[in-house]
Amino acid sequence: MAAINRNTKKSSTAVEAAPVEAGSTAPKHGFFVRLYTGTGAFEVIGRRKLWYLISGAIVAVCILSFIVRGFTFGIDFEGGTKVSMPVNGVNGTATTTQVETVFTDSVGRPPETVVVVGSGDSATVQIRSETLSNDEAADLRSALFDEFQPKGADGQPSEQVISDSAVSETWGGQITQKALIALLVFLVLAALYIGLRYELWMAVAAIVTLFFDLIVTAGVYSLVGFEVTPATVIGLLTILGFSLYDTVIVFDKVEENTEGFEHTTRRTFAEHANLAINQTFMRSINTSLISVLPILALMVIAVWLLGVGTLMDLALVQLVGVIVGTYSSIFFATPLLVTLRERTDKVRTHNRRVLRRRTGAAAKSSAAAADAGAADDDIDPEVDDATEARDAKEADQTETVTASAGTKPAVGARPVRPTASKTGRPAGKRSPRR
Repeated sequence: MAAINRNTKKSSTAVEAAPVEAGSTAPKHGFFVRLYTGTGAFEVIGRRKLWYLISGAIVAVCILSFIVRGFTFGIDFEGGTKVSMPVNGVNGTATTTQVETVFTDSVGRPPETVVVVGSGDSATVQIRSETLSNDEAADLRSALFDEFQPKGADGQPSEQVISDSAVSETWGGQITQKALIALLVFLVLAALYIGLRYELWMAVAAIVTLFFDLIVTAGVYSLVGFEVTPATVIGLLTILGFSLYDTVIVFDKVEENTEGFEHTTRRTFAEHANLAINQTFMRSINTSLISVLPILALMVIAVWLLGVGTLMDLALVQLVGVIVGTYSSIFFATPLLVTLRERTDKVRTHNRRVLRRRTGAAAKSSAAAADAGAADDDIDPEVDDATEARDAKEADQTETVTASAGTKPAVGARPVRPTASKTGRPAGKRSPRR
């Protein structure tokens, strides 16, 4: 019986231990659940060296592209003549190769670029070249009209639909100067606002992030060969505002999580910041998606419906800037803020307190586990066998009582009284007085 009880006891112990093991190996929440709930499961700050390496590599590639490839400036910056003509004419559809041939035969030198913008009846061919004289421009219009016979609004051939415009490079220089002044003013005002609203280190991290966005966006234009126009400069200022907005959202949550952090030792400053990033993940993603959708719609309208190059340039820089700004606000701005704050005495002291607390808690847990294991090893086998024998005897007596109570007695039979476990007398029978 003792052996049976011992086996029963071991099996019951195993059953009780099973839920603990199952709970410790319970499956984690899915990716989207963690993304929406913002539980802090995504480690961003802890891997900031990786993000610094990736961001540094991106900046290095962009700077190398500045040196090797340079930029493709539009006619507004370099100056020249721009000629536009409808693609559809009486003599068929004008192709870029045909237009280039007519230009070369008429002017005596090839054009810089010939592109078709738009689609359908609104499609136009745009020619860019060095500055043409009035006579050269007149000869070119006549040659294009004779070759393609472009139709006017009334459906009849008309030379008036062929337009040309000359742009001086001085005007482009003025635009560049004004754009740089506007950028400088924007950066100063943004730094003052963040420094007064939040703190100095947040202002420093935000301004460095803005320069990161500028370099990367310009690097994409240099790598791909997108044309830089005044609309590009305007769009660049717009995406800087978006990048700053997204960065401030994350910083606002960081400030909320770290308010009075020095009075507790539950999390370090970096862990509070990482939690803030997780809590604003979906907000940043949703904001970026809502911003990208109208930009894509603007690009579709500009390219395939209206053929307006200005809208295309404006939408293109905004699309690149929104993507870069979303990345930098999450994977660059906040890690940089944590790195800057960890250099202060306040954060360093708090980090040491948190680590001391966790080290002490781990030591106490290890000591308690060691004491429990030693107590189990000190149990006397003979005492354990005696205890199991007593438990088995009491279990047999309980089964007898239960069986007797569960059997229906015959009529007139005397009741069966259970025997007491210690005295051996019938339960309920009182001892005589002495």
